[in-house]
Amino acid sequence: MTTQRNTFSKNERLCSRKTIQQLFDEGTSFTRYPFRVTILPITDEEAAPVQVLVSVSKRKFKRANKRNWIKRRIREAYRLNKHEAIQVLSEKNIKLAVSFVYIPSEILDYAIIEKNIKKALKQVISKILPDDKH
Repeated sequence: MTTQRNTFSKNERLCSRKTIQQLFDEGTSFTRYPFRVTILPITDEEAAPVQVLVSVSKRKFKRANKRNWIKRRIREAYRLNKHEAIQVLSEKNIKLAVSFVYIPSEILDYAIIEKNIKKALKQVISKILPDDKH
């Protein structure tokens, strides 16, 4: 039995300005409180199955330490719960760019963030593979 490593490496982060701009211009989005999730299929061969961008509004959280704290919580929840989504997308040979934009004006508990990351990832899979039973 092989164990999966819960890592969040550089190639899983969405860093390309061109891809980020394309994601927000052409991607489809939905709201899964406390996130606005935007997804876009990508064609980059070297990319990971899912590349993720996490964003927290500077307008709602003036202090950088609070923004960073929220982003750490979101990345950690994603890191621990990404395996099902990556497995399904790898089997179908689909690569995605995904953004999680934090909506609320207050800091939510980690449990709420993690629960909704799980739901958002399931919704991403169902939007990409609507006819498939996964």
